[in-house]
Amino acid sequence: MRIVPTQCALGAEIQGVDLAQDLIEDDVLKVRSAWLDHGVVFFRNQAITDKMLVRFSRRIGEPEPSPASERARVGSGPAAEFPEVWVISNVVENGEPIGSLGSGEAEWHTDVSYAARPPIASVLHALEIPLTGGDTHFANMYDALSDLPEELLEKIRGRQANHDLSYTSSGELRVGADPVVDVTRAPGAQHPIILRHPDTGRNALYLGRRTNGYICGLPLSESETLLDALWAACTRADLVYSHQWQVGDVVMWDNRCVIHRRDSFDPTARRIMHRTQINAREEPSRLSSC
Repeated sequence: MRIVPTQCALGAEIQGVDLAQDLIEDDVLKVRSAWLDHGVVFFRNQAITDKMLVRFSRRIGEPEPSPASERARVGSGPAAEFPEVWVISNVVENGEPIGSLGSGEAEWHTDVSYAARPPIASVLHALEIPLTGGDTHFANMYDALSDLPEELLEKIRGRQANHDLSYTSSGELRVGADPVVDVTRAPGAQHPIILRHPDTGRNALYLGRRTNGYICGLPLSESETLLDALWAACTRADLVYSHQWQVGDVVMWDNRCVIHRRDSFDPTARRIMHRTQINAREEPSRLSSC
């Protein structure tokens, strides 16, 4: 096994690993260590099934079942046997989308941060990709926090933000959700803006996504101004690794210290990804503040 850093602010390629095989414990520890060190790790040329994807995910933590609405979309398709698999796709079959998020741009976000216990990791396997577009960009939230000016740090210490659950990262209203008319009352979970990573002990910004974000207890105008400043600080180009997908790629990232977004792509092109969301095996159910 070789760990090859991207030379960007985060990310590393793991070479010499075949995820079609059940990894020995020593290799699992090395993969997990690289993931914690680099925030994002990826494996090229992986010919794996959904069963293998779920098996690998279980070596990292506990894969979460996808929402019922996601499982309904895959019907009797290849992911139907594995409720842990989420289908990310723009493909439409028999008039119905086989997955979620379509072909538009997905804004900067942290996966499922609207839940009280968000997943620690996401694993994404590329089955079909367009010729151009659809790249995924990752930003280092450790460095984003450490680079903040003291004046901005003072304004967020001890504060929590509400993470709206009403919309997806592509701007779609979730099934059963109502449009948000007042972000101070948006449904969702509240999490510390400065998060202490339970595995590394390092502090990171934890923001979820900008749309309908709200810093609890502040006047709305003050919350908006502060969030604008934080998002500008954490999405600088020097904090980002951009992943250009190849068929067979498997990418895993740490949702506690990394945000990501996706470029749009030609809606007539096919893009099919299968994803797992992994939670920690141990309880606490809440994120910890610094």
